[in-house]
This record gives sequence, C-alpha cells and structure tokens, in this order.
Amino acid sequence: MLLEKAGMLTASDQKNTEVLNDYYVAYLSRQLSILGKREVHNGRAHFGIFGDGKEVAQIAYAKTFQKGDWRSGYYRDQTFMLALGLMEPEEFFAMIYGDTDDQINPSTGGRNFNNHFCTANINAAGEIKDLAIRYNSSSDISSTGGQMPRLLGLAQASKIVREDKSLKKQMNNNVTGNEVAFGSIGDASTSEGMFFETINAAGVMQVPLAVAVYDDGFGISVPIELQTTKSSISEALKGFQKQKNTNGILIYTCKGWNYPELVKTFSEGIKQCRKTHTPVLFHIQEVTQLLGHSTSGSHERYKSKERLEWEKEYDGIYQFKLWLIETGQTDMDTITALEKKAETRAREARKKAWNNYTSGYLQEANDLEQILIQLQKQSEGTQDHLDELEEIKQRTFPTRRKYLSLAQRIYFDIHLDEKIAPERALLNQWIEAFKTKSAGFYNQQLYREGADSALQVEAIPATYGEQPETLNGAGILNKNFDVLFQKYPNLVTFGQDTGNLGGVNQGMKGMQEKYGAHRIADAGIRETTIIGQGVGLAMRGFRPIAEIQYLDYLIYAHSTLSDDLASMQYRTKGKQAAPLIIRTRGHQLQGMWHAGSPMQMLLGSLRGLYLCVPRNMTQAAGFYNTLLAANDPALVIEPLKGYNMKETLPDNLGEFTVPLGVPEVMVEGSDVTLVTYAWNVNHAVKAAELLQTKGISVEVIDVQTLMPFDVDHHILKSIKKTGKVIFVDEDVPGGGTAYMMQKVMEEQKAFNYLDTAPRTLSAKEHRPAYGIDGEFFSKPNVEQIFENIYEMMREVDIKKYPSLH
Repeated sequence: MLLEKAGMLTASDQKNTEVLNDYYVAYLSRQLSILGKREVHNGRAHFGIFGDGKEVAQIAYAKTFQKGDWRSGYYRDQTFMLALGLMEPEEFFAMIYGDTDDQINPSTGGRNFNNHFCTANINAAGEIKDLAIRYNSSSDISSTGGQMPRLLGLAQASKIVREDKSLKKQMNNNVTGNEVAFGSIGDASTSEGMFFETINAAGVMQVPLAVAVYDDGFGISVPIELQTTKSSISEALKGFQKQKNTNGILIYTCKGWNYPELVKTFSEGIKQCRKTHTPVLFHIQEVTQLLGHSTSGSHERYKSKERLEWEKEYDGIYQFKLWLIETGQTDMDTITALEKKAETRAREARKKAWNNYTSGYLQEANDLEQILIQLQKQSEGTQDHLDELEEIKQRTFPTRRKYLSLAQRIYFDIHLDEKIAPERALLNQWIEAFKTKSAGFYNQQLYREGADSALQVEAIPATYGEQPETLNGAGILNKNFDVLFQKYPNLVTFGQDTGNLGGVNQGMKGMQEKYGAHRIADAGIRETTIIGQGVGLAMRGFRPIAEIQYLDYLIYAHSTLSDDLASMQYRTKGKQAAPLIIRTRGHQLQGMWHAGSPMQMLLGSLRGLYLCVPRNMTQAAGFYNTLLAANDPALVIEPLKGYNMKETLPDNLGEFTVPLGVPEVMVEGSDVTLVTYAWNVNHAVKAAELLQTKGISVEVIDVQTLMPFDVDHHILKSIKKTGKVIFVDEDVPGGGTAYMMQKVMEEQKAFNYLDTAPRTLSAKEHRPAYGIDGEFFSKPNVEQIFENIYEMMREVDIKKYPSLH
C-alpha cells in the first residue's frame, strides 16, 4: 500500500491502518488534481480532466476489485487506479504533459488524454496470458458512455467459462469464471443510448457486470433535471430491478461522501455480483466536483453560491476526515502528517515527471544547437538562428514540433547554398532522424506489427479433389465454420438470429446444436453492444465473431467500432489488442436499407481495422481462416447475392487462407485495367467478355481487401501494361472509387503511365431504390461498365472506336 511505502504507519491495528491508508490515497489523489490543474493554467500542459470529489467513493469501489477482474471506466478514475497500484503519481503528470516515454506514461504513451488508463492484455509475441493473476483495465476512450459496450463483453467472458468449465483450460487459465467487470460513468452520460443498451443487455444475459454511476448533479453545466427522468438514474431504472424468478439488475444507492456506507454498499453489491452473476448498478449520489468539469471552464459560472458552499461542506475528503476524528480512529496530528506527506509526494512526482518530459529531447536539441553554431560560423553570420533556438528552449511548454519546424525552415532557406553544403547535410540528417523518431511516437502501431499480424499469415490456396462437391455459397461458409469451431475451442459467435436459426442466410446452420449456446448465441437487436461483447471477449482471450445482420445496420454500432475497436491498438501503442471479427453482409439486394455499400464512411472512420470485401463465400471463408490465425480486428462483408450461387467445395476447409492486401487478377487483358471488388467483380467479368466482342481486352482485378490495399502494387504493374484504368464500386460518387484512385494514382504513382484520364464508376448519389429495377438504375451494371470502357478506348483511337450514340 502507498502508506506503507511512505513509512507512515503509526497504528498497530490492521483495520485502522487500512483506513488511514485510504485517507492518504484520497488526499494524494486530490493533490494530484490540484497540481494538475495548476500545470495547465501555468502553460505547462494543454488540457486536464480530473477525478476530484470522487476519491472516497472510488477507494471504496476499488476495495472490492480482485485479481483477474477488469475495469472499463471513464476519465475520472484516477483514485481507483491509485488505490490498486495501477497508476503512480508520476504517470498522472506524464499524461498531462503528453509524455511519449512508455516507462513513465505506460497507459497512453502520449496518444490519449490524461486519466485514460490501460494495462497490457497482450505481449509482443501476440500472447494473452496471466490475466487472472493481475488487475486489468481496458483502455479508456473520451466519448461519453463509450466504455459501456465493451464492459458487457468483459463480463460475458466470465459467464461463459463458469457455465462451461472445460473452457477454463482452453483459455489458458486467463478466465476463471469468478471475475467481475467493473464499470464507471458520470450520471449525465447515462443519458447516452450506449448506457441503456448495455444495462438492458446485461439484465437479459445475467453477466457479472458492475457499474458505478457518479452523480454530481450536472452534466458540465446542464442540471440533472434536464438529463435524467425523475432526476435520478436509480429511480428511472426501477423497472430493471431484479425480482424473484426474473432477470434484471440489482440497484444500490449511497452518498458519495459517506466512507463507511460506501465501503459497506460496494462490498455487498460486488459480493452478490461475483457470486450470482447478477449485474449491479451503484448510484453514488451527492458527489462533489470542487475543481470544475475540466481545465477548459469554471463551474462557478453555472453553480449557485449555495451549491458551491454545500460542495465544500460535503466534500468526501473533508467528511472522511471528520469521521476519522469523530470516531476516534485517529487524531489531527496524524491526519496533518498524512496530508503533508501526500502533498510532498505529489510535488515530487510533478517535478520528476516534468524533468523526464523536458529531457526527452534534450540531446536532440543540443545536437541541433551544435549544427546551428557551425552554420553560423561557415556562413559568416548570415545564417544565425541561435536566438530563435534559444526562444524555443525558454518556452514554458517546449514541444518537439517547434524544434523540427525551425530546422526545416532553415533547411528550406539554405538548400541551394553550396558554400555550406556540409552543414546543410548535417541539418538534413538531423531532420530525418528527428522525423523518424517522432513517427515512432505518434504514427506507428495502428495494426499489429509482429509475427501475429494478419499480414504475416501464410497464403495457402484452396485445393480441390478430382470430383469436388458443388454447394451454394452458404453451404461453403457453413462447412468451413464447422471446421473452425472444432479447430478453435475459444471461438464464439453471436448476433441477431445467429444461434437457433443459424443466421438469416444459414451460414451457422446447425452450429448451436453441435457446439452449444455458449459458443453460438442469439442476441437482441442491439448492434453497439453486439460489437461491445466482441471487444470485451477478445480482450480476455476469446476469438469472437460478432454478426451484424446487414451492413446498413452497422451504423448503429459505428461509434463503438470507430472510437473503441479501431483505435485500440494505436492508442495503447500495441499494449492492448482485441482481435474481433465483425461478420456482416451487404451490397446488391432489394431496397434502401438492405443494399448498402457505405465504403466512404468505413474507410474514413475505421482505420485500425482490416476491411475485407469478398466476391464470393469461398473467398470469405478464406478471410475468416486468415484472421483467426492473427490478432488484428477486421470487418468481413459477405456479398448478399453470393449465398445462393454455386461454388466448388475446397478440400482444405479451415486451412486455406486469402492474404490481405493482395489483389487477384480475374481476367487478364492488355487494353484497360478495371479495378473493383465484391459483387461488382461478377459484373466486371461479364463486361470484359462483352467488350472482347469489340476487340477490347480488359484486365479485371479484384482488390479483395480495401484495408490494406494492394500492398505490393500489383495494380500499377497492370496499368504499366494497359495505360488505362477504371475504378468501379457500389459506393456513392467520391467514395470507395476515389479512395482506390488515390491509392493507385498518388501512392503507386500510376498517373505517369496513363494514356487517358482515369475514370470512376460508382453508384448514384442517392440510396439504392427498391426492386430489381431500382437496383439496376441505382448501381453500376454490365452495360454501364461496357460503355465507360468503350469511351476510354475511343479517347485514344476515335477512328477504331466510333461513337456508340
């Protein structure tokens, strides 16, 4: 305990010692908040958000946290983390400064706001282990309520293992079945749909999920009566209360300033949650927030004088002190000594963290200074930038960008001056080294980068016997999934109609009966918590496939996908991974909400996930095989029209893989390169056959995955041969086709090899209209592809290709 480390024990009674330590931790946390706010206002940090007023409640909550448990909280949990030893005071300040040193700032590495915490769930080799013997925290995100969906999955992992004890060994003892997933949230954020969706799902599923709602009466400046029905989340949720012979949740209320009652309430509630797997909600009322919402504003602007006075009197730390003295557990001298020790510890931590931060690039700054001194001498004073460098050094809050910006501007100015060529070369070397190092801090670890990367999975082609069986696409998927569920005991799947029915397109037909409802399960119509289940389960070592019935419905889960899953690898610098596979279906079908291809939305917001767009179900099965051999999250969009198309059944089900980022040439050609994916590959092949009757040879390329996209530049090789390219997809104009064009024209530098302007052929700007005719007139078709390519050929040879009209 922190008090023991500080050498402050003065009482022999163990219980009394624990209580005094709790006060010390609470007071230390408050001092961190006060000093942290001061650092922002002094200009040594840009922003801060703190947990003042919640210290005592969080200490009581942390007392019930055991090894193996998981936290999915929000950005005010600093005292909870301090109490468990999951954050040192130095890290608190390193977060505020944005320090990129992983040793002093392990939770964020300078990539996330302060008070965003995480513990590693995966090692460099891609192994998830020892989670049952450690305190665990999932990585925080800033979006309010965004921590709730994953909380469901973190809790569900324990339920699955408790009800199927054979899985404990299969999970390498990372899950015992007795863990609780601890959540926390501000009262105003309970207005978010994610909160209600998670609470409802937890009540239905009966998983060991606990959530503490800290109620300070406001959501920034908006009072609770404008936030919550009946001005009370516990009153509003009474219909969720578990009764005899029903499912539901347990609800507890307690005052945030009453230490003994908080300890008792949390202890009782978590005990029930851990024993019975009944979800529990703690409504912690009358919480104070003496430092305001954050450093970006003052709460004096919207709180009355009476409220501010009340907050001082009912500050949890002040009330804790009164209780300690009034009950005779300690005296004022001991309290004063504890407070002084905490104040000293906080100041020392601030000093150490600041010194660590500012010395992080001291050597680089000194090296730059030496180069500028040489430059000044060799240019006979015409290039004197030492004063500018000194101004940067003297700034209250020095930044890496200032040094780099100065160096680059100097280099731009002297890049043609041969008299100072040696100094110019040294400066350029410094700039490139500085850029490389900075890229490591800020621009890497978007995906797994080691041996467990999906890009490292060996490509194994599908093999076929002499008389292979022919099945509908749905049957191919079904048989491949059967092999996968045998191969991976920790593989689970869930979604709307996934379990009993086997999926609306029968990809999971018979699986629940064969492998059990724990592994193949139905879920309610609640997309964001379906994704949340997958995120939490993946973090604990399961290999989940979360099914979203149609691609258009993915929008309901978009925030969880974008803010949480897609950024997890990046925001933790690879310390956390959630290899969730999202399975859905889309593209051409009937009607506006069953035929979506919103690639622009996905490409713009889901970097950090791989995006697989198979043209048929054999290819889709190969993607599942690939992804389960790695640790990257991915979205696989099965083409709706492919379920009833005949395909040949491979011999090596569950083994063949489709490599990510490697296009496949479907038709070889020499005149035009056609780049597309998914169901449009079928249209493209037919159009190529039709164009062949006009003497036009089209090379049809299926990109197979949009993220990653053609990592070895196969498309460029084709364009060098044909001199022409057209990009085709079902997204809106300027969407997926524009993305592909940028990748090929700019990144692959294919523009230099074109004989005519590149073209795109996409769907119309509107949503696809209903019916077969609606689809035909809304999206690309064979005839449109034919006309576009014919016109491209006419542009280079008007005589050979007369006008079609």
